[in-house]
Amino acid sequence: MQVPNSKSNVVRLDILAAISGVLIAFQSRANGELSRQLDSGAQAALISFSSGLIVVAIITVFNPTIRLGLKRLKTAYVNREIPRWRLFAGMLGGSFVAVQSQVVPIIGVALFSVASIAGQTATSLIVDQIGLTGGGPKPISPRRITAALITVFAVLVSVLDKLEGVNFSILSLLLALFGGAFVGIQRALNGQINEFTKQSYATSLLNFVMGTIFLIFFLIFLMIFKDEHLVALPKGPWWIYTGGVIGVIYIASTSLIVQHLGVLTFTLFSVGGQLVASLFIDFLSPTEGVSVSWYLFSGIAMTYLGVLVGGARQARLPRK
Repeated sequence: MQVPNSKSNVVRLDILAAISGVLIAFQSRANGELSRQLDSGAQAALISFSSGLIVVAIITVFNPTIRLGLKRLKTAYVNREIPRWRLFAGMLGGSFVAVQSQVVPIIGVALFSVASIAGQTATSLIVDQIGLTGGGPKPISPRRITAALITVFAVLVSVLDKLEGVNFSILSLLLALFGGAFVGIQRALNGQINEFTKQSYATSLLNFVMGTIFLIFFLIFLMIFKDEHLVALPKGPWWIYTGGVIGVIYIASTSLIVQHLGVLTFTLFSVGGQLVASLFIDFLSPTEGVSVSWYLFSGIAMTYLGVLVGGARQARLPRK
C-alpha cells in the first residue's frame, strides 16, 4: 500500500484515517460478539489476532513485494538502523486487547472508551512532538492541545447516557488510560517501521506475529492464575470471525497514514469515523440492550469540531 506524492493526498489521507475508524467499529462489533459467545475476551482476542496472522502470512507467500519489505527491515535491523525494541510494536496492540478484556467487565465499554481515547490523544501529542512516527516532529501547540481535549470530551458526551451506575475503579481507569497510551505508541512505532519496510503489509505481518505471541502467553497466564478454560469455537454467525482480516487492513493502512498525518491528526479523524460507524451499526445491527441516543449524535458533532480545530493542514505530505 503506497500513497502517491501530491498535495491532494492530504485530503485523501484524512479520508483514509476516518475509514480506519470505521474499520475499528466493525472490528469491535465482530470481536465483541465473539467474546460474548466464548465468554472470554482473551480467547476472542487470540482468535482474532491469530486469524489475522494466518491471512497476512498467506498473502505474504504469494506477494514478493511484502517479502522484499521484510528483507529491507531485516537489513535495517542488522545494520542497527532501527533499534530492536521498536520491532515489538505489535505486543503493544496485544497489551491493549489484554487490558480491554480484563477492564471492560469492571467499568464497562463506555468508560473504557473515554479513558483509552484520553490515553491515546495524550500520547499522540507526545510521540508527534518527538517525531517517533518517522514522519518528522509535529510540535505541541495550543491548537493541537485544544483539539485533543475537545475529542476526549466529545467521546465522553457520546457515552454519557451509559455511565450511570458504572463502577469507577481507579485502578481499572488507570489501566484503560495506559491501554490507550499503548495504542498511541504502537501507531507511532508502526509508522517508523514502515519507513524501513516501505510496504505496509510487511509492517502488519510483524505486528500480528508479535501480538499473537503476546496473547498466547497472556492466555496461558490466565489459565494458570485465574482459572481460565479453553472453549470450543462457536458456529457463527460468520462475521464474528472477520476481526482478524479487518485488523490486517487496519494496521497496514495505519502504519502508512501516521507517517504523514502524525498520530494526533490520525486519531482525531479515526475517532470521528469510529463514532459515525458505531451509530450506523447500532441502528442496523445493535448489540442486545444497546440503543442510540442524542448523546451519541452530539458526541459525533463535537468530534468533528475537534478535527476542525486540530486541522489537517499540519499533516506532512509523503516525501519524494
